[in-house]
Amino acid sequence: MPAIDVVGEFETIQRLLKPLAHPEWARGLVDDVAALPSRPGYDLILTKDALVETVHFLPEDPLDTVAQKLLRVNLSDIAAKGAVPFGYLLACHWSERCGWPEREAFVAGLRRDQAIFDIHLIGGDTVKTPGPASFSVTMMGWAPAGTAVHRGGANVGDDVYVTGVIGDGWLGLQACQGALSLAEERLEALRAAYRLPTPRVDFADVVAKWATASCDVSDGLLADTERLAKASGAAIELDLAVTPMSAAAQAWYDTRVDEQAALEQLATGGDDYQILFTARAGQEEALRREAERRFIRLTKVGKVVAGDGLSVQYRGQSILPARTGWTHD
Repeated sequence: MPAIDVVGEFETIQRLLKPLAHPEWARGLVDDVAALPSRPGYDLILTKDALVETVHFLPEDPLDTVAQKLLRVNLSDIAAKGAVPFGYLLACHWSERCGWPEREAFVAGLRRDQAIFDIHLIGGDTVKTPGPASFSVTMMGWAPAGTAVHRGGANVGDDVYVTGVIGDGWLGLQACQGALSLAEERLEALRAAYRLPTPRVDFADVVAKWATASCDVSDGLLADTERLAKASGAAIELDLAVTPMSAAAQAWYDTRVDEQAALEQLATGGDDYQILFTARAGQEEALRREAERRFIRLTKVGKVVAGDGLSVQYRGQSILPARTGWTHD
């Protein structure tokens, strides 16, 4: 067991984080900067997200999965732009409970996902705080110059698609809090979806080739659809009834009396980290082939129409949900 005086900034960097660093660009984590070579013909794509204890993860969540989720929520944004990730900057704000074993667990999660997604640590900062633990990542990726898919590129007549399933992140939080009554295998699947979302990095090339507009679903399907529509200066008619569900979410849904309210909860809960995108009409068959090749579920959930904002339909009727998703207001 290391002595308490080694649980400091430089010991953490040298013993835990340095082995994760890019062999060239990170300068061994002994400098105050990283140095990235330019890549002719490509744009550098950057995104930044943070996770704060009690806001984005529970105090009892294992820190290795917190580290993996931190990387994955950022990788999700990169994938939604059709870009390929390569590295990240990391900021760690360790709380009083984050001793050496906790830091080792956190770094083990980073190491695991670096291997899975072929990325490296480039640099960052590590400090101690009397408040709750928090962590942030600036993720970087490459996209051929001018090709990164914008949130505001949807055109009237485009179809609207979403990858994967919706609602497991929201249900997973409840499962972690002991608020659901389902079979244990269903609960475990939902907990895993909340703690370890799957960023759709394997769909990024499809987004780059086919999408007219794209974003990841982090704050709720309705909220992110509305933002995409407004950024595009158009309206989106979204069919709530076709919301794609996992087997675990279906088991929960089957116990609900008010089916519309249940679907609204799934579509507004957030933490899905799927890709929401638009594509020109007539491309559905090709897109489904690409999704099937990658074993990814793909659902057409709506249509881009003239107007502004979001219009939600349920069984042929327009409805007005009480909320569209998560906000920090």
